[in-house]
Amino acid sequence: MKDFPSASLSEVHSSVVTKKPGWRGLLAFLGPAYLVSVGYMDPGNWATDIAGGSQFGYKLIWVLLMSNLIAVLLQTLSARLGIVRGLDLAQASKNAYPKWANIPLYILAEIAIAACDLAEIVGMAIGLNLLFGLPLIWGISVTALDTLLLLFLLKKGMRRMETFIICLVAIIGISFVVEMFIVQPVYNDVFKGFIPSKLSGDALYISIGIIGATVMPHNLYLHSSLVQTRKFDKTFLGMKKAIKFNFFDTVIALNLAFFVNAAILILAAAAFYVNGHYNIAEIQDASAMLNKMFGKSAPTFFAIALIAAGQSSTITGTLAGQIVMEGHLNLRIQPWLRRLITRLLAIIPALFTILYFGPDALGKLLVLSQVVLSLQLGFAVIPLIHFTSDKLKMKEFAIKTWVKVLAWLSAAIIVYLNIQLVVQQIQEWAGEAGDAKVWVYAIVIPVALACLLLLAYVFFHPFFTKADSIRKQVPHGAATALSLETDVQYHHIGIAIDFSGNEQKIIQNALKQGGKDAHYTFIHVVESAAARYLKTNTRDYETQLDQENLTKYAQTLIDLGYQATTEIGFGSPAYEIAKIINEKGIDFLILGAHGHKGLKDIVLGTTVDAVRHKVAIPVLIIS
Repeated sequence: MKDFPSASLSEVHSSVVTKKPGWRGLLAFLGPAYLVSVGYMDPGNWATDIAGGSQFGYKLIWVLLMSNLIAVLLQTLSARLGIVRGLDLAQASKNAYPKWANIPLYILAEIAIAACDLAEIVGMAIGLNLLFGLPLIWGISVTALDTLLLLFLLKKGMRRMETFIICLVAIIGISFVVEMFIVQPVYNDVFKGFIPSKLSGDALYISIGIIGATVMPHNLYLHSSLVQTRKFDKTFLGMKKAIKFNFFDTVIALNLAFFVNAAILILAAAAFYVNGHYNIAEIQDASAMLNKMFGKSAPTFFAIALIAAGQSSTITGTLAGQIVMEGHLNLRIQPWLRRLITRLLAIIPALFTILYFGPDALGKLLVLSQVVLSLQLGFAVIPLIHFTSDKLKMKEFAIKTWVKVLAWLSAAIIVYLNIQLVVQQIQEWAGEAGDAKVWVYAIVIPVALACLLLLAYVFFHPFFTKADSIRKQVPHGAATALSLETDVQYHHIGIAIDFSGNEQKIIQNALKQGGKDAHYTFIHVVESAAARYLKTNTRDYETQLDQENLTKYAQTLIDLGYQATTEIGFGSPAYEIAKIINEKGIDFLILGAHGHKGLKDIVLGTTVDAVRHKVAIPVLIIS
């Protein structure tokens, strides 16, 4: 039933075997929702929960509960999409909407991921500051290094990454259990907070922040991909089993996340609101007040949980970024580079905030980041409901009518609250701008209207587009007719030599391709400092030795009756090899893989990949 040939998160796709006896089969499915759940307890949630608890006591717990129920519903739909259609949400959007709509959808998704990452690095920096006294500006800079941790975890496989994340989640949960014993809230008042109340003004702003921090758009993209890391039968019974077990996974994981969020809000209400401290919106202020009221143990556990939340969330945010970029744009880049780009997009505004407005403004930046997340929700939720309602594509797994009603009701609540917030915010900006209000009318309002029109298009497009006329957008094109009547013959074969000890296999494979009818050119690139600057004028020992060794290989072939010559390049291996190929008219290239991987790829580079993208001839890689 798959309708997209490029696997989501291909490096870990179908890497977890689920055909195991008894309870081990269930456990094999558990994991994706825990990676998703860390996004529901990241530092952005802390900011909104602390602000809500300190200003309104327990009154907004019902908003948390509603958000969690909506999250469970939408994440199960996301998992269903990935299991049944073999698509993540970004791929499904690319397949269903035209290119002009996909580009802004991608941009909005990237803004949401950057906003999420912003919350995570600020939270991590604050946690490091609280626990070790590290200045915030240095803490934010240090968070760039977690790129290496993500690279390491990806190399170790999906189950290792899930285990690492679950351990961090356990640290967060245990920390807040201890906090509850320290603070000792009045639970009768807590239960009253589950009764819905009217939202307006600051309560509306914070409530939308809570929704954005809980029902996170990037998690919908992430979950639809992570469920595909499980290898299961693509039959009716196999998919039915996968949907059921992933539902259990989602309910358990997101209820744990609800416990953490509720614990933060209850902690803020019991420690601050009850004692008359109504304006504790900053995480640092919350820690200082906890220290003052309950001693050093409370802020210590608070900081430990904050660091664990930030680190776990940043890993899942990177994966979501990779999914969105590959799905919407069919652009696949190295995970470490993807991580670095996302991190820089978040670090720059955080550093600017500290340098221009001071460290005290970080709390407001955190809440704002969660409101931005909420504003993007409609653009992810509406397509998701459309895709999982499609009986032609989902067949018997299309969601039932009552589920569809609940899903559209959830989407309506999210969109209504967001529109209300945007209108309220524009009115405030126009009132505060004075003579500069013309910029509000000239820039902010047109952008808001454009987003509203895009949202309307995303909603109505599937209703007016016939399923059989939806434009297929696949990354690699379709299969073409094959003709095997003529043999492919290569007349000039390039043999790239790096003297790594693999030359025997490389040369033997070259001779099998061309025989004695082809001409062979041995290629080597000198990378010494002298070679990079002096090029052909260099006469250093390394260059002379490489030339002698290359000539030996060529002479050996000549003695055996083959045609062979040599070419030396200087500087960048990929550039020089491509240059020689083009100048000499080489029509086939054979080169050896360098043998290093992981961190060495980052430091030493990947010549093989670089060469492949610089030449337009067949390349045979010998490892």
